[in-house]
Amino acid sequence: MDNCLEFLKSRRSIRRFRRDSPPLDLILKAIDVARYAPSARNSQPWRFIVVNDPSLKNKLAEIHPWARPLKEAPIGVVVACHIDESPTSYMLDCANATIYLLLALHALGLGAVWIQALRNVEELRELLGIPNNAIPVAVIAIGYPDEKPEPRPRRPIGEVVFLNKYGSKFIVMKTS
Repeated sequence: MDNCLEFLKSRRSIRRFRRDSPPLDLILKAIDVARYAPSARNSQPWRFIVVNDPSLKNKLAEIHPWARPLKEAPIGVVVACHIDESPTSYMLDCANATIYLLLALHALGLGAVWIQALRNVEELRELLGIPNNAIPVAVIAIGYPDEKPEPRPRRPIGEVVFLNKYGSKFIVMKTS
């Protein structure tokens, strides 16, 4: 159990990638895991667009400044969510699928970074032929890692956990 928890805490955002491209069957294996993410009413509103065409990937890398890791990444995956299949929780459903994808990629030894896509919905729809009933919620840059980032600081648990009411400190008394 502790190994699993440490694995979850060891995932890092990777923004620098080696030149060699992971095989597409490895990407498909990770996407297969992402399909098991929880969704409201098991609606599974997600669709995954694998992008390995260099010119298309470079266009995606230019949608905003924080998308630049896509230029160096051999593969990108866009997570699009069908609004009509999960009208009230599509973004949460696809966020769940996105984190499952990131964790599966990590388990397979691949590096990845999540790139927010919500500010560029129309651009992404046009570039990738995404229909109007779907929203691209995330773009993932993927490849073999060419960096090993240190963990970023986290807020102390006492600042983010409350008991029964917001602001009510969660105090755990140690027993001997």
